[in-house]
Amino acid sequence: MHLVIRGARVVDGTGTPSYTADVAIRDGRITEIHREGASDPRPTGARVLDAQGLALSPGFIDMHAHSDLALLRDPDHSAKAAQGVTLEVIGQDGLSYAPVDDRTLAEVRQAITGWNGGAPGDTSVDFDWRTVGEYLDRLDHAHGGRGIAVNAAYLIPQGTVRMYAMGWEDREATPAELDRMRELVAQGLREGAVGMSSGLTYTPGMYAKDAELTELCRVVAEYDGYYCPHHRSYGAGALEAYQEMVELSRSANCALHLAHATMNFGVNKGRAPELLALLDDALDAGADITLDTYPYTPGCTTLVAMLPSWASEGGPEAVLARLKDDGTAERIRHHLEVLGSDGCHGVPIEWDTIEISGVSDPGLASCVGKTIQQSADMRGEEPWVTARRLLIADRLGSTILQHVGHEENVRAIMRHRVHTGGSDGILQGFKPHPRAYGTFPQYLGRYVRELGVLSLEECVAHLTSRAAARLRLPDRGYVREGYRADLVLFDPGTVAAGSTFEAPRTLPVGIPHVLVDGRFVIEDGRRTDVLAGRTVRRTAS
Repeated sequence: MHLVIRGARVVDGTGTPSYTADVAIRDGRITEIHREGASDPRPTGARVLDAQGLALSPGFIDMHAHSDLALLRDPDHSAKAAQGVTLEVIGQDGLSYAPVDDRTLAEVRQAITGWNGGAPGDTSVDFDWRTVGEYLDRLDHAHGGRGIAVNAAYLIPQGTVRMYAMGWEDREATPAELDRMRELVAQGLREGAVGMSSGLTYTPGMYAKDAELTELCRVVAEYDGYYCPHHRSYGAGALEAYQEMVELSRSANCALHLAHATMNFGVNKGRAPELLALLDDALDAGADITLDTYPYTPGCTTLVAMLPSWASEGGPEAVLARLKDDGTAERIRHHLEVLGSDGCHGVPIEWDTIEISGVSDPGLASCVGKTIQQSADMRGEEPWVTARRLLIADRLGSTILQHVGHEENVRAIMRHRVHTGGSDGILQGFKPHPRAYGTFPQYLGRYVRELGVLSLEECVAHLTSRAAARLRLPDRGYVREGYRADLVLFDPGTVAAGSTFEAPRTLPVGIPHVLVDGRFVIEDGRRTDVLAGRTVRRTAS
């Protein structure tokens, strides 16, 4: 064998009790699992790694990642590799970079600068693709043809598709436009996308009515993909928004995966059991539903996402024009502070919960790490004045942490039978959310070892096999003979997230080895130069 991992505590992804075994690897596959006490000879190999005291699990699958450009920009990508992530699902929240034409690409680059960088004029990535297939090929041949740090699967972004077919208008699609969107979704699925995402509090995707979304989901279902919505509200009306997605997926006969399935804002404190009852009823009736969460309370998005949807119609330049007009800006303020904008999930904004985590313009760095309220107090002005000034000066590129979550909801949801892990990690900005660097060790360290919310075996199943099943992957998600050797070795007694809100880019501890396709991307706690990641593509059924 090329490699034998000797004497590991195998946590195999099934959720059943762990066991001690030697695991042999050859040509990127697990070829033998020799349990302790078995009578047949132990495997030998060109290299034997003593794993005594370490747990061996399948590689973690990040079901909600924002590494769409980071994988191309940064061959190291330790933010995910060091956590034990061996596969990321990108193209999230209805906004990404394929399929596009030249106009759409320029607009989407501006719209999600706060998530990924890549604004017009940024030359760190060569945007030389237009179709989903070309984007996936670009990932496979990144960094001089060597590939990417970890594997990646892609969701077709419904907001980008709508932008491509009909621009930024808040109206129903014409029959011809709907046909064009169906064609774009089908083409992307044929080229390897695993499903479709939506961002229904982000423009222009949020302008789509359920009938339009249902038609697109029917296309997704034809290719055995799944629908992954960031639904219309995580605040006021959250339960109704979840129910809407359940009913929509049922109408389309499409599998459903609920993105970052949280219950946030004061109106939802302690209401996670209501969400879980809703899901249980649907599951018991035969629905195909999964969800993901991150193990933190604050959320993270862009500052411009808080605005009411009408203020974003027409795209980024139209937003900036409205913000510069005093009368229109006052209407925006009234919706934010009094009515509760749809961008802020129907809840009047609380400026002392909105912390600036990143800016596109380095000259605005003094705002980072402060809430809008704190910056306004320092300037002796109303918080909307501060927020408006920042939106204009940073050309909508500012990211935020929104401190509106509830720990009891986080714990309740992560226990659910269809739960998986997703970092929702935005890697952009001076002070990103620590979930980008810490989600998976945070689960293992805080919620398994320290709090006992999940057993180690349960937690690993959530982070591996459940996600692989949603992605319909036949050879990932378990430590089994014949399966791909995407594996993590970690110390259950010390594994922990190093990232904090104060030092968010600190790497985790207690994860000495990570393998992608049987090759060490993390070895003895250090990033190697291996680029074994490739795209994981859905084959049309």
